[in-house]
Amino acid sequence: MGAGLRDLDIVLYGATGSVGKLTARYLADSGLRVGLAGRSAERLEALWQTLPGEARDWQLIVTDVDQLNGLAARTRVMISTVGPYAANGLPVVGACAAAGTDYVDLAAEVPFVRRSIDAHHAGAIESGARIVHSCGFDSIPSDLTVYALHQRAIADGAGDLADTTLVLRAANYAMGFSRGTVDTMFELMRAGWGDPETRRLLDDPYSLSPDRVSEPELGRQPDVSLHRGEEIAPELAGLWTSGYLMALYNTRCVRRTNALLGWGYGRRFRYAETTSMGSSPAAPAMAAMTNATITGASRLGGAYLRMFPRGLLESMIPRPNGDGAPRGHYRVETYATTSSGARYVASIAQQGDPGYAATAVLLGESALALACDREQLPDRHGVLTPASAMGDVLLKRLAAVGVTVDTVRLG
Repeated sequence: MGAGLRDLDIVLYGATGSVGKLTARYLADSGLRVGLAGRSAERLEALWQTLPGEARDWQLIVTDVDQLNGLAARTRVMISTVGPYAANGLPVVGACAAAGTDYVDLAAEVPFVRRSIDAHHAGAIESGARIVHSCGFDSIPSDLTVYALHQRAIADGAGDLADTTLVLRAANYAMGFSRGTVDTMFELMRAGWGDPETRRLLDDPYSLSPDRVSEPELGRQPDVSLHRGEEIAPELAGLWTSGYLMALYNTRCVRRTNALLGWGYGRRFRYAETTSMGSSPAAPAMAAMTNATITGASRLGGAYLRMFPRGLLESMIPRPNGDGAPRGHYRVETYATTSSGARYVASIAQQGDPGYAATAVLLGESALALACDREQLPDRHGVLTPASAMGDVLLKRLAAVGVTVDTVRLG
């Protein structure tokens, strides 16, 4: 179906879930033709009743997996919030790739994204679709801070990016983690232990590469590591950092961006992610304990998890406890040294719970970039990353809605 024959600009599939509701409310004043899609007419109606103004004219679409092809053909952009994506996501991707429909989601699951690439990258290129995974807190802060560093280094004539490390300096999950996020983490770790192919993907730093054999051999690039701050940058002296659980996905997303850009960041680009444990006297012990826990979970998977009752593990994870009010915040800093020896830091900060209100803004703006700014986007199609699909456009959009992104030369 041609773009001119589509009767919707955006379809929000999975609209009645926690992030789906927040995203619907965020898009309410967009002025676009939006469809809210899900399996339950009652839940869609309940969401519709909460929407203001022009959003009361949106279409409610009761659908299931057998109707996805027709749904994708009606819209220019599909938003999918139907995680865990390993269980629910691939048919939506396939429908969009076949219909030439742009697509965004919140997937941060290496096996799922690898399957999406293998099954639908070529088809999406042929149809002209942009399939953009990971458009929430995972992995936009990671992907866009590195992209911003790359752009600044080019502007300064400072060479390629070399050692680059993200530090999660602050994250206040005021609303806790959603059930979908928790289930995804548990199931992915279990699969990593029981399935050799999943284990291989989780062990390979370039497992999401579009051209694995062409990736540079840079030696070991550990996903989980313990550092003093000054080992990352002099400005972090006194800080302790530990492993960051989502590095297992985010690092591979960022490396895929580099490859999709023709290794534009450089062939010596090494990327890692950590989280700040602070600089108190207790920080070294906290960092070591956190690092050991994440290492055990990521390396031993199900065997590690079986050491603990699931109820105990779940009690340690913040649970949803609010209605989406913009509480919480996060701040990320990404430090880089270039091939010329120049040093930079890019930061991104946002108000709102990272997993809920903040993610809804990131996801919503990603969809709006695809729906409204098509002429400004790179002529790039297939299974993409946020930076490779929308880099400059998305940076401008986020700045306009209060997401601060700054890049500073340090030396």
